[in-house]
Amino acid sequence: MASTVPPTTDERDNLLKYAAAQRDTFRYVAHGLTDEQARATPTAGTLSIGGLIKHIAQTERQWMVTVTQAPRPDIDYANGFTMLDNETLEGLLADLEACGRETEDVISKMDLDDPVPVPPMPWFPKDVKEWSVRWVLAHLIEETARHAGHADIIRETIDGKTMYELQSMVDGWHEQFLEMQQRYAKD
Repeated sequence: MASTVPPTTDERDNLLKYAAAQRDTFRYVAHGLTDEQARATPTAGTLSIGGLIKHIAQTERQWMVTVTQAPRPDIDYANGFTMLDNETLEGLLADLEACGRETEDVISKMDLDDPVPVPPMPWFPKDVKEWSVRWVLAHLIEETARHAGHADIIRETIDGKTMYELQSMVDGWHEQFLEMQQRYAKD
């Protein structure tokens, strides 16, 4: 995946590719971590990279349930931000990837203007009865990006590595990244 979303063909494609790009940031930020490091909560808060990956998949699935108006499954909200001892980073990343495919499948069958009922959550406005599929996708991008920022800070706290450095390692342009760093350090 490039650092920038490639050209898109239409609004749906644009929203789905930006959602995928935000999901990919978790694959980058988790690169090379052990399960123990993915469970670590090294900042002042209680968030971990593994817990954030789990939360992003859980939240995205809940929104797809809302979009399709399917029955809401029981969710373990108490552990939604926690990478449990029986969970692995590899498994959480695979689940996030599967979640992305599920979202693309759901959204491919929807009109972006289709109404989506506002879930009965205390943080949602009381005077809005429905949003659109378009709004849900934009909100998922916002939510994922917010948590990607959290994951960046956690990763940098763990070992000093930053997002673009990690992406360069995963995507095979690490030598160019290092050359760029040296060039900018001289300027």
